[in-house]
Amino acid sequence: MIKEQLTELSRQYPRYGFVLLFNLIRNKGLRFNHKRVRRIYCELKLNLKVKPRKRLAPRTKITLEEPKQVNQCWSLDYMSDALMNGSKFRTANVIDDCNRGALGILASSSLPSVRITRWLDRLAEKRGYPERIRVDNGPENLSKHFQKWAKERDIEIQYIQPGKPAQNAYIERFNRTYREAVLDMYLFKTVQEVQNITDDWLKHYNEERPHMALDNLTPGDFARQLQLNDSRC
Repeated sequence: MIKEQLTELSRQYPRYGFVLLFNLIRNKGLRFNHKRVRRIYCELKLNLKVKPRKRLAPRTKITLEEPKQVNQCWSLDYMSDALMNGSKFRTANVIDDCNRGALGILASSSLPSVRITRWLDRLAEKRGYPERIRVDNGPENLSKHFQKWAKERDIEIQYIQPGKPAQNAYIERFNRTYREAVLDMYLFKTVQEVQNITDDWLKHYNEERPHMALDNLTPGDFARQLQLNDSRC
């Protein structure tokens, strides 16, 4: 009788655990012993498997240092928003920490690590690869593909500590600027519209918008000034 009840109820409610199933049986007026029902529940192997939490490798505290040259450190981060019809989309944002220059923003409904690395390769074709790239502990950044991609290009992945966004403060500040200037400013019908408006804004950000942390130079002007100083040395 108990086996039949547990089997039937677990078939109807496959995500219910023992407590819910036992209470359903009791609500039917069947007063079986709790321990007996539990034993049979285990014999039938109805125990729901609990997905173990993925353990992260220990992360050391990152001291946010300002690079002296471009391509010493890039920062990569992701943002989320929605179109007018409610469909979700994400953006991948990359900046160079030295001059706070925005290397690119990729908008899409899906951003798997394979697509991200291909996009980063295209960005690197124009300016070369960084010595290291600072990221959080999101699934795209923890993927074996992303780690292999970085290793093959001799790029150090610098993971910040979980729950410590201040360790990636440069791009966190950039994300806030991007959200205020673009994501919160417009209503988007399509992801392509997001990309087009973003691309136009990136030109303004890099070449026209003064940056207080750069003595009110634009990221583009600051990078060119660094290059000029290096040529004089």
